Amino acid sequence: MYFTQGLHRAVQQHPDRIAVRFGDRQRTFRDFTDRVARLAGTLQKLGMQAGDRVAMLSLNSDRYLEYQMAVPWGGGVLNPCNIRWSAAEILYSLNDSGSIILLVDSTFMPLVEQFRRDATTLRAVVYCGDGDAPAGMLPYEDLLHGAPPVPDAVRRGEDLAGIFYTGGTTGFPKGVMLSHTNLCSSGLALRSEGLATPGGTYLHAAPMFHLADIGISMPHWIEGNTHSIIPLFNPEAALDALERDRVTHTLLVPTMIQMLVDHPAMKKPRDLAAFKGIAYGASPISEAVIERAMAALPGVDFTQAYGMTELSPLATINPPWYHKPEARKLGKLRSAGRASHCTEVRIVDPSGEEVPRGTVGEVIVRGPNVMQGYWNKPDLTAAALRDGWMHTGDGAWMDEDGFIFVADRLKDMIITGGENVYSAEVENAIAQHSAVAACAVIGIPSEEWGEAVHAVVVRKPQQEVEREALIAHCKALIAGYKCPRSVAFVDALPLSGTGKVLKTRLREPYWQGRERAVA
Repeated sequence: MYFTQGLHRAVQQHPDRIAVRFGDRQRTFRDFTDRVARLAGTLQKLGMQAGDRVAMLSLNSDRYLEYQMAVPWGGGVLNPCNIRWSAAEILYSLNDSGSIILLVDSTFMPLVEQFRRDATTLRAVVYCGDGDAPAGMLPYEDLLHGAPPVPDAVRRGEDLAGIFYTGGTTGFPKGVMLSHTNLCSSGLALRSEGLATPGGTYLHAAPMFHLADIGISMPHWIEGNTHSIIPLFNPEAALDALERDRVTHTLLVPTMIQMLVDHPAMKKPRDLAAFKGIAYGASPISEAVIERAMAALPGVDFTQAYGMTELSPLATINPPWYHKPEARKLGKLRSAGRASHCTEVRIVDPSGEEVPRGTVGEVIVRGPNVMQGYWNKPDLTAAALRDGWMHTGDGAWMDEDGFIFVADRLKDMIITGGENVYSAEVENAIAQHSAVAACAVIGIPSEEWGEAVHAVVVRKPQQEVEREALIAHCKALIAGYKCPRSVAFVDALPLSGTGKVLKTRLREPYWQGRERAVA
């Protein structure tokens, strides 16, 4: 298996079908493949040899898709840069990966001088935005215009396809090494789960640097489907693209779903008859939000995909049927689903022994989607990969049908008065209050309890709720010891580039000056 395989199939079977739509530009598979082959040749002329890393720092665009295909086509290795990181974190990823070429659009031009000065392996910077290239940068379109197409290098199987840097929420990030087999096996599993259908159109609304978008788009490459792109997610732009491009499928993280269904633009008449499916994941979603989403988009199937970058990124799937009203009584809506095709999932104790059903333990995963390891970090690789199993660090329990219910990141578990509290359960309770737009729950120091449950809450516009009322609301839904003892109201939660709440940032003020960040 190899990353560009679906592109070859598409250009052979329907070369005149639209491959990519971005703004006013659209290209057929014939034209798109020609540009990919020319960009691959350009990168080779700039020094890219087999296995060399090539980075890109850009908002979503058609050129981002060309980069994703051209680097492996030319024999290189992808290093997509997180657009929400600081310059120091991006520079770290460039140096750690040894990237030799960087593609940058106009949004990130202010960072280029620092990268050219401090990136130790960088040989060339290519301007991939619109308009003229700034001084000292190579012009993307001119390079393609003058480059002959080159044949696909067909790196495949266990050859390294990309280094995908995780988070950066604790110290410097880790580079996850994924092979062609890793990415393709995950793509085939997603296709088998119905996340792409022949003749469809996939909307890239989530950031394209992130493996969630790359992973969910893989089955659409396998099917030879059309790719519609918006530069950044905002609800109105997403709705416009869904309607204009007759989009059939997309990926949205829970914060995006909430923003979409609560936006005033949703109240306007729209022709979304083509829209068939939303895959969601990357962070927990409250039942209140998913209920609103299903009510606002009654013709759309919702599929929860659970996984992580280290799993390319798929582990489990909760399919649309378990989101339907007739299946609610089965209690699977809050589940992350069952092991997808090509994967095995277990819940284990600290010694690695499988725990009884219904008992919270660590999620571990085995299959062809499991990463090769962390780039230049053999000790961390050995800790995460044991006997072929990826130890996720996620706490969950499994029911008798094999469905897993994620409790929390184990490191986010709060121990208060000797009791374990999983923040996802508390967040789900808080989110059901009609005045709550978003929330996050963390543990903060408590002299009495060791740790206390603390909620950080964003209220809806023109909506009011006070601490006492919110706590009383929670006590009606969950055990008293799980309810927040304190509440902070804020205008917005800090989010990562993929829409995850940065809980480490929320914790910092409470744990500063302490030897440990937990009690």
